[in-house]
Amino acid sequence: MYSDDCSIRKSETGNVFIKNLDKALDHQALHETFSAFGNILSCKVATDPSGQSKGYGYVQFDNEESAHTAIEKLNGMVLNDKQVFVGPFLRKQERESSTANSKFNNVFVKNLSESTTDDDLKKIFGEFGTITSAVVMRDDEGKSKCFGFANFENADDAARAVEELNGKKYNEKEWYVGKAQKKSEREIELKLKFEQSVKETIDRYQGLNLYVKYLDDGIGDDKLKELFSPFGTITSCKVMRDPKGVSRGSGFVAFSTPEEANTALMEMNGTMVVSKPLYVALAERKEDRRARPSFHKCVQLRWHLQLC
Repeated sequence: MYSDDCSIRKSETGNVFIKNLDKALDHQALHETFSAFGNILSCKVATDPSGQSKGYGYVQFDNEESAHTAIEKLNGMVLNDKQVFVGPFLRKQERESSTANSKFNNVFVKNLSESTTDDDLKKIFGEFGTITSAVVMRDDEGKSKCFGFANFENADDAARAVEELNGKKYNEKEWYVGKAQKKSEREIELKLKFEQSVKETIDRYQGLNLYVKYLDDGIGDDKLKELFSPFGTITSCKVMRDPKGVSRGSGFVAFSTPEEANTALMEMNGTMVVSKPLYVALAERKEDRRARPSFHKCVQLRWHLQLC
């Protein structure tokens, strides 16, 4: 799928890289997904010699603005049950430059089969360079925890192993292979993913989405939906949770029309559920909330008055 404007294509203006694609997604599906954001000059899913998708692809728009919008809206989106990464395309030398200060030797691998051994990891990862250690983590009884680590002597070999092995199947298990992170790095990454998830939810249901907080810890998605369903058709309902699955005491409920959302807001804000009064407001981005503080002051005032 290409445009006739070769000069723009060769300039790589508006070029977007997509990875972690489901193997069933082809050029046509990729084009349909991205065409909503602008005129597409070229669109391609990378394939192996047999025509099988490699799980990544490229889309080039005729301007940078369309590319930026697509990245903002689609990065982290779930396509065919897989969360995709969407970002600006970088040439090899640019990628090498951006990762020069974040090189790593230790590689993390998960979703191993229970039969995978240390020797198996040494053999598989050893194809990419000299391994100084490889271990499958086990519990006190010696049972595999189905994840492990491989440490390379050379950081470039470690990066190559991650690029080649991530997503590969061994013993019917699709491996996740990535940089072994410190606890602080994992926490930062999880925080960013959480914030991205919230932003995407708000963007997708702008004007239809309600933010609910002060939820009791025992309230899950189904109970939240049950509480708000009398006010209209619910298209999405989710209680936000931390990485360990513990409720954060807040969530989002999206309705099919703004009228339904507004009715639910007026009826449910301040309502006692279990032992807590709910706070309900239109879900907005942080910058939008700051721009319109008076609205939220009114909602909060009404919430406090209902408690009196």
